[in-house]
Amino acid sequence: MTYKNNIDLYLEKHGFEALCPKAVLFDMDGVLYDSMPHHAIAWQRAMEVFGIKMTIDDAYATEGARGVDTIRMMVKRQQGRDIDEAEAQRMYDEKTRQFHALPETRIMPGIPELMEKIHNDGLTIGVVTGSGQRPLINRLMKDFGEYLTEDHIVTAYDVKHGKPNPDPYLMGLQKCGNLKPYEAFVVENAPLGVKAGVAAQIFTIAVNTGPLPNKVLMDCGADLIFEKMPDLAGAWHSII
Repeated sequence: MTYKNNIDLYLEKHGFEALCPKAVLFDMDGVLYDSMPHHAIAWQRAMEVFGIKMTIDDAYATEGARGVDTIRMMVKRQQGRDIDEAEAQRMYDEKTRQFHALPETRIMPGIPELMEKIHNDGLTIGVVTGSGQRPLINRLMKDFGEYLTEDHIVTAYDVKHGKPNPDPYLMGLQKCGNLKPYEAFVVENAPLGVKAGVAAQIFTIAVNTGPLPNKVLMDCGADLIFEKMPDLAGAWHSII
């Protein structure tokens, strides 16, 4: 199977002449790691400390956003007050504590194979995450240091406006060599992340590792959708 039609539609949509990939920009949670169930638990437990009710659906719906942005939105919605970033950060620190109290999450099946293929193809690998937790960055380097350098990681603290804004992926293009949108792929699993990749005009591949129906990711503008990461790994050379 080839994916020429998907690529042609992307090029026509944005007025680009060709897709010339030089980098692949991965989201982290739910893409590189099967971590979203733990994040959902940590969000629920942490927000309860501050009198905020956050459901599992809320955690998945806001996946990929900067944590402080999610907290400010939830506080405004439920308590009717605006909080500054410093207060939101203190609340996010509790969420971080709760997350790291849980067992370590596994690498997503299919990712090692996909990383190796991308690396052997000579493409740069970047990570664009709404997280800013230092232990998570350290783990990225431990698990993927063969393929990834720290200067190719975009965190919550690199941008003012997180996903679904294009800023995180535009920063990813910049960090990976000041690339143009048609010189990269985005690999995402969450609606906000897909929207961010599409807003940055990058060819955005959605891998549905969560509970949402494919239609949600398609409606967010995904250029291509896979059911699971091994499917993307197996199809990689048919795409590029």
